[in-house]
Amino acid sequence: MTDLSRRSLLGAAAVTAAAATSVKAQTVAPADPTEVVHLWPNGAPGGENVTVTPIVPERSTDPSFHDRYAQYTTDPILTVLRPERPNGAALLLIPGGGYRWAVLDKEGFDVARVFAAAGVTCFVLRYRLPADGWAAGPNAPLQDAQRALRLIRANAANYGIDPARIASLGASAGGHLAGLLAARQDATYELIDEADAVSHRPDLNILLYPVATMTDPLVHAGSREHLLGPSPTPQQMTEWSLETMDWVGVAPTILIHALDDASVRPENSLQLLTTLRACDVVSEAHLFQEGGHGFGIRLIAGKPAAVWPELVLAFGRRNGWLTA
Repeated sequence: MTDLSRRSLLGAAAVTAAAATSVKAQTVAPADPTEVVHLWPNGAPGGENVTVTPIVPERSTDPSFHDRYAQYTTDPILTVLRPERPNGAALLLIPGGGYRWAVLDKEGFDVARVFAAAGVTCFVLRYRLPADGWAAGPNAPLQDAQRALRLIRANAANYGIDPARIASLGASAGGHLAGLLAARQDATYELIDEADAVSHRPDLNILLYPVATMTDPLVHAGSREHLLGPSPTPQQMTEWSLETMDWVGVAPTILIHALDDASVRPENSLQLLTTLRACDVVSEAHLFQEGGHGFGIRLIAGKPAAVWPELVLAFGRRNGWLTA
């Protein structure tokens, strides 16, 4: 564990306390950002056999916060949160949901608001899911993530950001997708415009309680089934496991996990950390005594894991993502 200075602890407490206070002070859920970018101008690729109808159900019964998930997405989008005082850094947020859906608020907008308060321009990704009939199958979500990162970088001047300071943050199965975005060098779709001429790889990687392995006994079975189907071959399971990929040359990467995570076991992060170190990736890992799974921001107020956004910001400062 990192030996935090008293100043870092105070800063972390301020960030998380502010987030908790803003949630408690709301009498209605905060309004959604209205700036939306559609990833594919002529429709997402390989959708000829897709017949699903998109839904965005609300799970929260508390009017002070949203807890929505997007399922059967056919028109992938980025939702932009611009900070009041931008610092030039950008963050692509990839929510989790076991590749069954994408949790928009808990691991998307809620997290984005905390980082936007620190001056980071945030982009929440609503991506397609692999079991919905897309021709690319398990590559469909990665197509969206690669296209999203490229659109952010290609339009950096319009967003007031530095094209060399774009991070990605993936949570749970979104952490697996963010890991693919970082490690995979191959383009997964045919280039369609000038935006596709720039790199799709992030300048910093933040993996929050990530689904990493697709192999037993540590796999999150639901994520594997929705990504690879009910009966993947041993070769498929190995090829889609983050810890078996070539991470040489990947940008600095930070891992966040709770030791009491019963859904995605912390060994997912530990195995991946071993690979990162073997590939000489600048890396850091934080394992918390408690926090469970899917904690995001709101669910860990007052718990040790609540400092994770400040730990990420500090890691970003040391590695060039943040300049102040």
